[in-house]
Amino acid sequence: MPAAPTHDYVPIPLPDYEELPLDAMRANALAFHARMRTRHSVRDFDSRPVQRDIIETCLRAAGTAPNGANHQPWHFSVIGDAGMKRRIREAGEREERAFYEGKAGEEWLDALKPLGTDADKPFLEEAPWLICIFGERKSVSADGVLRKNYYVPESVSIATGFLIAALHHAGLATLTHTPNPMNFLNEVCGRPAHDKAYILLVVGYPRAGATIPRHATEKRSLEEIASFF
Repeated sequence: MPAAPTHDYVPIPLPDYEELPLDAMRANALAFHARMRTRHSVRDFDSRPVQRDIIETCLRAAGTAPNGANHQPWHFSVIGDAGMKRRIREAGEREERAFYEGKAGEEWLDALKPLGTDADKPFLEEAPWLICIFGERKSVSADGVLRKNYYVPESVSIATGFLIAALHHAGLATLTHTPNPMNFLNEVCGRPAHDKAYILLVVGYPRAGATIPRHATEKRSLEEIASFF
């Protein structure tokens, strides 16, 4: 049975933290950077199955992310069913065709040219798993009360980052897919209207001979992305 919800501030000793020697800190930071540098968004997926327990463990890691008021305002709809994937692809490609036929505007379409994307999204059926990541504007608390959630976009974004890192660390490839609009996913996944779909994460093994656009390897330098004061 789940523990009773905490309603009042009850401080407890910081659990689990272990201070590392400086050499170990540097080594861990370098190793993590080296590992994450090998992560690439993939659009060519193999249909080989991925065991569900691996996905579940990565989702548990995502669920540890910091979030507003500890309401944990996210829901992960994990889709392996072929019929549901077909529905998502059909609906998603309808939106994508409108997007690429002019809805996006020339500036946005020009920005996408180096990535080589188009309205066809076969990976939505080929990959073994799709994870639709919803933000919950409202959710039911542990004691059954429907309550407002706070900092939902920020919380969901952090949890998504955790999830992508966990899946990559487990040896899987991912793609963040964002058809616009995405509200059709509420119906497909049976989510309430107060949930908002943020990202459709495609998960699996890369297909043999998979490619990525060269443009995706062009990363900004530290000096360009950070300022120290």
